[in-house]
Amino acid sequence: KKISETFFYNYEDICSRPWVTEDSGIPINLLTLKHSFGYDCTRRANLLMMDSQTLLYIAGNHVVLLDLKTKSHRYIRSSGGGGIGFITAHPTKQYFAVGEKGRKPNLIIYDYPSLRPYRILRDGTEEAYVFGDFKHDGTLLASVGSSPDYMLTIWDWKQEKIVLRSKAFSQDVYKVTFSADNEEQLTTCGVGHIRFWKMALTFTGLKLQGALGRFGKTAVSDIIGYVELPDGKVISGTEWGNLLLWEGGLIKVELCRGEQRPCHSGPVSQLILEEGELFTVGKDGYIRLWNFETIDAADSVDDTGLLEVEPMNELHVGKNVSLSFMSKIHDSGQAFWYAQDTNGAIWKLDLTFSNMTQDPECLFTFHSGRIEAMSVSPITYLLATTALDRSVRIYDFISDRQLSEMKFKQGGTALTWAPCVVNPKGSLIIVGFEDGVVRIIEVYDPKGLPVIAGTGNAELNLKKALKPHAAAVTAMAYERNGAVLATGSKDKTVFFFAVEDEYEPIGFICVPGPVQALQWSPPSHVQSTLLILCENGFVLQVPVPVPKEQNTASTYQLKNLPMQYFHFYSIKSQIALREKKREEKEKAKLEWIRQQQEMGNKIEEEAEEEPEEEPLPSLYIPEEPSPILCGFYSAPGKFWLSLGGYDSGFLYHCEFSDDDQEDPEDRKDEPFEVIPIEDTDDNPIHQICFCTGRVWMFCGMQNGSLRAYSLQDKDLSADTLKEYWSFSVHDNDYGQIRGICSSYDDRFLITCGGDGNIFTFNILSPEDVQKELKAKIPSPKFKAVSFLSSTEITLFPLSCIFSIEEVKQKKEYDRKMKEAEEKKQKKREELIALRHEFLLLLQKNQKLPKHMQLHREQFEMDRKIFEELDRQTAQRIQLVQKELAWEHEKHSIGLQKLRNQFRDSLEFDTVVVHAIQSNHQISTYRLLVMSHKYYQGKERPSWKRTVLKQAWKQPEEKQITIESRRTVEKSDKVKAKIMKRKAEWDELYKSKPSDDYENPKDVEEIKAAQENMGCYKLKSAPNYRVPEHELMNAEKKVAQLTSLEVLIHKRKVNMNNEIMSLRDLKVSVIEEIKCLVQELKSIQAALDSSERLPLPLIPQLHPDEVPEKKFEYDTDILLKFKEEQEAKPKPQEQLEGSPSSHSFRQGFLRAPSIKEVNSMTQAAGSHPMKTASSVVTEQPKVSETEKAEPTEMELEILKREKIKNLYLQETLIKKINALMINFDAELRFLRHKKLKLDVQMKNAELRYITWYEELLILKNFEKHENLLRERITALISEQEAMQPKLKGCIAQMEDRKCEIVRLQECEKALYANFQASLGENNEFADFLTKVLMKKVKCTEKKEREADEEDENQENEGESSLGIDEENSVSEDEAFDDSVCPEDCNEALFQNTIQLRQKWLEIEEALAKEKKVAANLRKKYNALAQKAKEVETSLDTADRELDTFQWEKQQRMNDLYVAVPLKLHQVEYLINGEMPSDFSQALVFTNQSLEYLQKRIVDLHNEKLMQREIYKAAQEQHKQLIQDKKEMEITIRQQIKRTKFGRLVDFEAVQSYSVNIRVEELEVQIMEKEYKHSQELKEWEKRISDLKQQLMKLTKENSSKLQQLNQFCFEKQQLETKLASLKNDVVSL
Repeated sequence: KKISETFFYNYEDICSRPWVTEDSGIPINLLTLKHSFGYDCTRRANLLMMDSQTLLYIAGNHVVLLDLKTKSHRYIRSSGGGGIGFITAHPTKQYFAVGEKGRKPNLIIYDYPSLRPYRILRDGTEEAYVFGDFKHDGTLLASVGSSPDYMLTIWDWKQEKIVLRSKAFSQDVYKVTFSADNEEQLTTCGVGHIRFWKMALTFTGLKLQGALGRFGKTAVSDIIGYVELPDGKVISGTEWGNLLLWEGGLIKVELCRGEQRPCHSGPVSQLILEEGELFTVGKDGYIRLWNFETIDAADSVDDTGLLEVEPMNELHVGKNVSLSFMSKIHDSGQAFWYAQDTNGAIWKLDLTFSNMTQDPECLFTFHSGRIEAMSVSPITYLLATTALDRSVRIYDFISDRQLSEMKFKQGGTALTWAPCVVNPKGSLIIVGFEDGVVRIIEVYDPKGLPVIAGTGNAELNLKKALKPHAAAVTAMAYERNGAVLATGSKDKTVFFFAVEDEYEPIGFICVPGPVQALQWSPPSHVQSTLLILCENGFVLQVPVPVPKEQNTASTYQLKNLPMQYFHFYSIKSQIALREKKREEKEKAKLEWIRQQQEMGNKIEEEAEEEPEEEPLPSLYIPEEPSPILCGFYSAPGKFWLSLGGYDSGFLYHCEFSDDDQEDPEDRKDEPFEVIPIEDTDDNPIHQICFCTGRVWMFCGMQNGSLRAYSLQDKDLSADTLKEYWSFSVHDNDYGQIRGICSSYDDRFLITCGGDGNIFTFNILSPEDVQKELKAKIPSPKFKAVSFLSSTEITLFPLSCIFSIEEVKQKKEYDRKMKEAEEKKQKKREELIALRHEFLLLLQKNQKLPKHMQLHREQFEMDRKIFEELDRQTAQRIQLVQKELAWEHEKHSIGLQKLRNQFRDSLEFDTVVVHAIQSNHQISTYRLLVMSHKYYQGKERPSWKRTVLKQAWKQPEEKQITIESRRTVEKSDKVKAKIMKRKAEWDELYKSKPSDDYENPKDVEEIKAAQENMGCYKLKSAPNYRVPEHELMNAEKKVAQLTSLEVLIHKRKVNMNNEIMSLRDLKVSVIEEIKCLVQELKSIQAALDSSERLPLPLIPQLHPDEVPEKKFEYDTDILLKFKEEQEAKPKPQEQLEGSPSSHSFRQGFLRAPSIKEVNSMTQAAGSHPMKTASSVVTEQPKVSETEKAEPTEMELEILKREKIKNLYLQETLIKKINALMINFDAELRFLRHKKLKLDVQMKNAELRYITWYEELLILKNFEKHENLLRERITALISEQEAMQPKLKGCIAQMEDRKCEIVRLQECEKALYANFQASLGENNEFADFLTKVLMKKVKCTEKKEREADEEDENQENEGESSLGIDEENSVSEDEAFDDSVCPEDCNEALFQNTIQLRQKWLEIEEALAKEKKVAANLRKKYNALAQKAKEVETSLDTADRELDTFQWEKQQRMNDLYVAVPLKLHQVEYLINGEMPSDFSQALVFTNQSLEYLQKRIVDLHNEKLMQREIYKAAQEQHKQLIQDKKEMEITIRQQIKRTKFGRLVDFEAVQSYSVNIRVEELEVQIMEKEYKHSQELKEWEKRISDLKQQLMKLTKENSSKLQQLNQFCFEKQQLETKLASLKNDVVSL
């Protein structure tokens, strides 16, 4: 059945109410919710804006509607009492959904603003809803549950029907949302996952299909925030602060900031896509705005998968802010965001990021996280709370408002309000902190009024701070008489203080475990004792210590204080076994009675005898003892306990035994009475509070519920605790009640929980509460109150000082050290006396004659002693150096870091140069060192590279002979000259303008002049277009800013150098004056005192003139600084009471004083100094006695010397004054120059600010401009790439056209050849023509195809050639072309057949060429169409870029530019007076104005000159036309002829004048002839040499023959003589 649109549920019927035991008589309206003070700021998405005035959030089992104007609350309770999981609003804000927690929780839709339940959705999950989201159109609702089912459900919420459901994941799911642009897409995220869902229509119906996101190489992260993009992609955050872009279930890219910095310093809690802008909200307190288009188009650029993106804007909400969720609402036409801060605040934010953006506004502050402690005032309706967020807050729970807050450096862990016995005005609260400090804080009304009528203010002041513990303080309690305060801590100690006025420490005791709670015995007990509950199961009882009876001389530990122990021993298993056996016996007895009744036997009632208890098996004892949660006294020595863990479910009545054992750990104490508490096995009692009359006992449970037991002054028993009243208040999962308090008059009950909520209840019905109840705020004391000042509070953290026991131990240590020091001092005095005696001996030794004096070495008893002392001293020095090495290095590094941060970054510090005789001064500019990027020059091309390139570049030339090269070069030159002349003529003829031609440049100039004539366009004009050369982008603007900054820095550096030169001049002047004064003193020494002129004062350098000396130090300066620091009073010394505290904490080595070292030396040297002084005083007396009267000559000389000295005195004084006057003049001149420079620098800074604002605008426009320019560049590149293709197509078409013409010419030539072969009047002309024209494939081609292809392919090939079979058949029937007719010439017939074959080949080639040409034409047309489209797109992009540039210029025009003007520079007057509105005025420089005025005159003169030029050009034009006509007549009449009498083509002559081949052959001939001539010469030379040799040999032969002839002749003579001699002998 369809649910009506007007149907509503009744809120009273569905809201949860308190549960009361039947027939208990407890009224159901026992408690009525009055107000909620807290805010569960750690819950996800716990903030919802329904309109500009109403804010929704979850508080435990309530939804709170907060009115921002009146600060009033309205409440909606959960329907099941199990808590609330989420709230979400309908897109129209007409409804909001509340998802609850508990068994089978409901999801309720409420109408707004009536708050009537509209729809209840059931069975969507098992235990709890964690998140929900309405579809963008509001028709569907998606919800996701918690463990164990994690069910994702899609609801048709108006009909309360489930559309789809599926398990979302196997771990916690944080969020589910519909996509705003894709109706079928959902996304869920949670622990270590993100999942993408689609509502797909399958053959079985509509299904939910989920795709789990795969992280891949990226580390798995919990996903808290994400947002769906319009194109289906998803952007999510990570735990480490980066953004992940998901596409198709995979990470497309991981986004980070520059230098791989995370987008946020911590988890990204929320992402919002609002009106095309992407916001990210981080736990680091930043909200950043990103360029959506850049992120949407982001892609990975390397293997890291990271892409660096910078945010467009960012907002830092505040320090210590952790944002988790934001909700948007429109207020007065402006959008505001309300942000949830997990550190306990709600913020109102303006995210417009403009000049009018409002600062973040903190609307409310609350405790962050669970509230640790709470207490109410004993006299009024005030409430104090503290938490680990380091704050203490005071609330007025009558007027329902927070009065005051005080912040500390540590979190609060315990709190109690001082009782009236201690402070009758009820103005003191005691707060314990996690560092062991206890602070006493006073609450007072600053106005001093005794009673505030619910509208006063309270302030907090710190009165005293103590540190009794070394760990967190967990419990505090005042003794019933108010004389003693006890504090317990996790350090297993309990400390006692004597309250009185100063809270003097009494002492402490050690306990076996961390203290859980402290309770003093009530007044009904005779003895005042303290009940100490420890977490680990120990309970102790100690009497109140008496302050004066304790011995605390050396320690505060109270060792003699009697203590009783109780060590809880678990008996729950025994109780369970006994209960089980009892139930089994009862069951058996009932079964026996039933059987007897069935048998008809009469059953007589017998008195039940208590059976003897059988021994039970060994008890189960948990490994870890169950923690004690709370407890209280029942009687002296008896107490009740509530335990957690295994032993929960009971209240245990225990008693201290008299059995004293030495080791409490060995005790096993059992309770003597046990009361079972219903439904507390897994839900133990954490807090118990009694009304003052013990009428009600209120119990705070672990699940955040509140129970009330009616006692009516009765003791606790099983009967009194059977009936109770229960109400779910805080969150059922983590809202365990941490504190319960009732007001001083039992009219109100206050609870605080682990969920950060504070609820106040009326114990009676609202009608019984008197409306005139007011909160009384104590007035301040009239006498002086010893408050700690804020400076004393923040001077040192108490966590760094000693605890009270440590102070006591230290005092004992100081006493021992003092005694040791006194003994050392006595030894030192003895040593000093011995030294003095030794010095006296040395003096006596000096007075003896030299031959009787002892040498220094003889005084040394043993040299080894001094060597050992030296060695020990060196070892000590080395040891001290080693001990201080780390500190020395630490301070050295610290000093270096300070220098790097503050000193090295300075190029010039502030140096002030003062005038000498006036108050004038001049200071340098304080300049930081400029970055290196401003001085990086561009690399210039190296000249060496060019030289090398030129050196390696070697032209290749052909090796020919000189004659040939000259000839060829000459020919080439002539040809080049002819071609150049021809090209010039062609160019001249091409450039010849037509009669009506107009130069485009002149046309454009004329058009521009017509458009701009008499118009000086302003940049603010609507038709202004930015010239191309004036286009500005971020890069150019950065360059402008850089150049301006460099120029400013350069000018300031120059001025600083001049000022430093002036300071150097002052130093030199001072030195010169010092020398002159010294000379003047020497001159005045010879003059009488009456003649001496006053000495000029020597100017001194001021400290600010030499600031660099602040960084120069020596040992004396350091020692002086140390003495100054030691002289300052330190709070530690006041608290510690001894100067040796530092040595107690970390040790201290005091260096010996210089006075102590040199005391004896000064004493020993005092006598020689006295004798020396006596000698000096006696010398003048001797000189006085020796003086004589001067002579006249000496008097004259003295007179001249006096005159000279007087002149020199006056001259020197004048010179000194001149130096000072000249320096002051230089300073005043430079000061005047600097004042002018200051004006220029201020103007430059104003211009820098303007340019920087322009840079910000340009950066905002840069990405869009880059996209437009990239688009234009791509279109231009595409256009340029298409031009070669078009030209190529045109060239190919021209080639095809030429080829077609050639083939047609071949056809004509072939047909002409055929006609010529026929001759005239050939009777077979028609037959042969038909044979020629018949389309038959040549037989040769068929044979080739038959050889290459099979039969089928041959048939296909024949058909593909397009043979017209019908025509061929018809022609075959008419004639047969295979047989030559009779009487026909066979040769002619065969020739015709051959011509036909050629004809067919030409026709085929022609068809192919035409087909190719047609394809080229189509391709060309397609390219031309595409080129036209590209050109159109390019024009559109250019127009878009122009429009964008205009918009950018308008944005830059909106900037305010500061132009300082003097009154005489203002010429814009109305009726002779200066107007109040200068919006219509223009700011011109004088130079520009003079230029415009001068330009008027120039344009007038230029106009006259142009008219004269135009007239001259007209006359010249007429003359040129006349000359042209005459020249044409002359050319036609004159005929140039050569000497041969005919026209000669000189170009042809030139072209045929040189034959390269002939010339080369001639060169070869010449080379051959030359070679042969050389060989011939060689042979002739060889012949000549041989002839010479032959001649030489002939001559030698002739000489030999002559000798032979001579020898023959002599032989003949000798023979003749011999013969004559023989004849003579014979004759004898």
